Amino acid sequence: MKKFLLATVGLVVLGSVAPASAADLAARPYTKAPPPMLAPIYDWTGFYIGANGGWAQSHGCVDFITAVGTVASGCGDRSGGVAGGQIGYRWQTNQFVFGLEAQGDWADLKNTRVSLFDPTLSTTAKTDAIGLFTGQLGWAWNSTLLYVKGGAAVTRNRFDIFDNATGIGLVSSSNTRWGAAVGAGFEYGFTPNWSVGVEYDHLFMGHANNSFSVVDPRLAAVLNDRISQDVDMVTVRVNYRLGGYGAPIAARY
Repeated sequence: MKKFLLATVGLVVLGSVAPASAADLAARPYTKAPPPMLAPIYDWTGFYIGANGGWAQSHGCVDFITAVGTVASGCGDRSGGVAGGQIGYRWQTNQFVFGLEAQGDWADLKNTRVSLFDPTLSTTAKTDAIGLFTGQLGWAWNSTLLYVKGGAAVTRNRFDIFDNATGIGLVSSSNTRWGAAVGAGFEYGFTPNWSVGVEYDHLFMGHANNSFSVVDPRLAAVLNDRISQDVDMVTVRVNYRLGGYGAPIAARY
């Protein structure tokens, strides 16, 4: 009987102590799950500077204007390399990208042909510099950009007439011609700030008149010449953009 009472008292004591011990234990801490990682998108906003190089072709026609009318001297294509640089600024709104850009290129576009006005003469037309001042409108898919552009164009040209038999130059004129340009391009950002692309541009340079006077009797009747010009350019471009990589995708789209 005595052993039974002792066992009963022990069970009661253990029962009263166990809840108290459980109550004294610290609450299990709650850890909030980290937010999901959001991949950044490419941001085209910012100033950029770059270099370009490629190929261009200039199509031109020469007419001699005389007192009795206009006489065609012939048309020709001249092609060669171009190389230069560009600087601009772009800003992005959702997937639309707007931009302004200035581009300048050295060019080596030259053509010599026998004149239709007088087969004893030849003409040489050369373009050695090209400039573009354009606005851009683009559509971006993250680091891929397609755009169109348009604005003003300028070319520096030289025109020479010389005697075929002796190679002696009879007349020479140089001019800087302004016109219009349209184009389209593709650009891809392969690092946070570097991008590479390809661009096509067509330049509408219109007509330019050059007045001259020479003592050669073959050109005595010529008052001036009129030269028309159009230029096609294809260039590969590399740009470095100043600024950061971009914002989380949830904040932009």
